[in-house]
Amino acid sequence: MGEGADFLLLERAGLPDDLRWLTEKYPRETWQAHSNIHGIANMWLQRHDMFRELGGMLTNGIGDYREGRLTAPEFARWFAPRLNHFLGHLDGHHNVEDHHYFPVFAKAETRLKRGFEILDADHHTIHEGLERNAETANAFIRTLQDSEDKQRFAADAYADENSRLIAMLTRHLADEEDLIIPLILDRGRALGID
Repeated sequence: MGEGADFLLLERAGLPDDLRWLTEKYPRETWQAHSNIHGIANMWLQRHDMFRELGGMLTNGIGDYREGRLTAPEFARWFAPRLNHFLGHLDGHHNVEDHHYFPVFAKAETRLKRGFEILDADHHTIHEGLERNAETANAFIRTLQDSEDKQRFAADAYADENSRLIAMLTRHLADEEDLIIPLILDRGRALGID
C-alpha cells in the first residue's frame, strides 16, 4: 500500500483506463439523470462537496489573513474551529470508507478491486497530509504572540501545506466519485448499502 502511493495521488491525472469502464458507461454529466442516484450516491456527492467547500474556506481564510483583511487574533478565532471540523470529518469519512464501503464495493465488483486499493492508499497519503496540515496550523497559531515576520512565515508554511492537501484531496475526491458513483448507478440496491 504505502510505496508509491504518494506518487500516484500527486502525479496521476485520473484513474487508470482499465478502471474507467463504468465511468464510460455512466459519464459524470449523466449522473443526475439516472433515477437510481439516490440515498448513498447523493450522500457521497454531498459529503465530497462539503469537503471541497471547507477546503476552499480554509484556503480563502488564510488568504484573507495574509492580505491583511483579518488580524492574527481574528484569524485564529475564525480558523481553529473550521480546521478542526475539516480534519476531523475527513478522517472519520475515510475510516468509514476503508472499513465498510470499500470492502463491500470491491467484493461486489472484483474488476474494480485495484481501484479501491488505490483509493485506500490515497487515504494513507491524505492522512499524512492531514497530520502535516495540523502541525503547520498549530505552529502558526503558536506564533500569534510573536512578531509579524514570524506570523507571516508560519502563515506561508501553512498555506503551502494547505495547498498541497487540497490538491491531493481534489484529485482523490474526483477519482473516488468516478469509481463509486458509476458502480452505485450500475448496481443500485443490489450492493446492499442503502
